[in-house]
Amino acid sequence: MEFLPIKRALLSVTDKTGLVEFAGYLQDNGVELVSTGGTRKKMLDAGLNVISVSDVTGFPEMLNGRVKTLHPNIHAGVLADKDNPEHLTTLESFNLRPFDLVCVNLYNFAQAKANKLPLKQAIEQIDVGGPTMLRAAAKNFHGMLVAPGPETYDVIKADLDANDFAASLKLRKDMATKTFALTAEYDAMITDYLSSTDA
Repeated sequence: MEFLPIKRALLSVTDKTGLVEFAGYLQDNGVELVSTGGTRKKMLDAGLNVISVSDVTGFPEMLNGRVKTLHPNIHAGVLADKDNPEHLTTLESFNLRPFDLVCVNLYNFAQAKANKLPLKQAIEQIDVGGPTMLRAAAKNFHGMLVAPGPETYDVIKADLDANDFAASLKLRKDMATKTFALTAEYDAMITDYLSSTDA
């Protein structure tokens, strides 16, 4: 589709710069907000209405936060092709709803590397759910908008404001391209770290 109305957003960020303002902008325009742990608390503390990911999945965060969003109830809503009636029928059959926006940035592995943390501690800063959501949303850019960092918020708001609160295909493709570049850089950084570190 050329223009994607934004009605439901999933937000889970490490860098919370500009989060409250961006989430508030979304909510003011009728977007339902879904979020995890610290991100959700930050928004709740600012007076925003935010649904817990656990309420969507039916499972609590577990394994010290290693498992939060890795669930079909999340990823089906991110990966469903909105132009494919079969996909939409499948969502309905499981009482699931699609997402339109994924706002995620990654654990700060660069800081762990710079601080020369012991290997066991450093690997806890390797994000798994974040890159998975980012890549899923970026792959599905024909029906999804992905916001991979605070530096994208103003660009996204300008596009939405210009298009009656619907994301243009150009914006969605640009954000997908940026997202794949970021996840590739993130993986390369982890590869470099692991290859230069003793077990």
